[in-house]
Amino acid sequence: MTSTPADTLGPAPAESPVKLRAVDAPGQPEVTPELEDLYRGFEAELLVPLWTEIGGLMPPHPRSSAVPHLWKWDRLVGLADQAGRIVPVGRGGERRAIALANPGLGGRPFASPTLWAAIQYLMPGEDAPEHRHTQHAFRFVVEGSGVWTVVGGDPVPMNRGDFLPQAGWNWHAHHNATDRPMAWIDGLDIPFQYLTEAQFFEFGRDEISDAERITPERSRAERLWGHPGLRPVGVAHTTPGSPLLSYKWEHTDRALADQLALEKEGHAATVEPGHAAVRYTDPADGTDVLPTLRAEFHRVARGAETAPVRETGSSVYQVFDGSGTVTVGDRTWSVTRGDLFVVPSWEPFSVRSEAGPSDSDSGALDLFRFGDAPVFEALKLHRTATHRTATHRTATHRTATR
Repeated sequence: MTSTPADTLGPAPAESPVKLRAVDAPGQPEVTPELEDLYRGFEAELLVPLWTEIGGLMPPHPRSSAVPHLWKWDRLVGLADQAGRIVPVGRGGERRAIALANPGLGGRPFASPTLWAAIQYLMPGEDAPEHRHTQHAFRFVVEGSGVWTVVGGDPVPMNRGDFLPQAGWNWHAHHNATDRPMAWIDGLDIPFQYLTEAQFFEFGRDEISDAERITPERSRAERLWGHPGLRPVGVAHTTPGSPLLSYKWEHTDRALADQLALEKEGHAATVEPGHAAVRYTDPADGTDVLPTLRAEFHRVARGAETAPVRETGSSVYQVFDGSGTVTVGDRTWSVTRGDLFVVPSWEPFSVRSEAGPSDSDSGALDLFRFGDAPVFEALKLHRTATHRTATHRTATHRTATR
């Protein structure tokens, strides 16, 4: 009989990550030594029977790992300002973006399983160096002005209320041309691309050119694509995402005000009484501004309350102006300007406006919203359910209704 040297036997088998437990429960096999032996065999071969997992894998309705949560704007800005004084904006600090971490997602920098939201902070005179990534992104400005984002060499002004979409794989940098710091929120589909393992990233130049450091009132993209209902004939747009790089607050504000005015005149114009809403769309074809992200703006008149709505997929809201009470699932918060909150998949969401002339330019509660609906609609998984207390009925829809 010969022996084999220990160093030729190879490593010991790793302990299986699959752990199965036989339980005495309805719908489960009888607990016997034979069942225990079968489960040990499954573990060794990295197999998991559906009968032990069906409650988690196939629940009767979505059960998000994310939870409803509120982030207060004044606290975010205070911490961002502190970071601005000690964290560089260049390589290493990389944009000085500070992400919202949903407490249900184990400390990951994700607002929901598919959405990233962050506050970005740029100090006076600073440049955020250039980079690009496949993740689709946008910027939304709740206060301040004086920063320009430079997308593919096109300087785009950022002012209060402006929405600035940024499709993936475009070079972009930022520069602050003022003597004051400025904060805004970034939204990206980072968690979705992380989950699907589809992401790419590249560093660009550390500094932008003098020609890009100009501060035009309107970007080239706005001069070409920013005329309502008019599409340039001589320029084709074939890349993903909107070619319009800035959606100005003045247009959003006017559209919402007109909806509520038409409602008062007796015309059909709003989502529901006292609730006006608009969706940002691609001027080339009318679709969502970004392939994976939907962005909307909602205005709720003082005293109005929205009907509770459930949706597959998640959303992040920022209070642009005014105050009110927000209910997400079993959580209720009082919110004011700048506050951010997340609505996980299939959690009921409603809001009551308590805004007035003292805390809102419009006299209403204004809410910016972004979510992952384009992904769910493309996969035919989008569903909404609205409970209207006036009729005590619940309506369920397969496609977006809001």
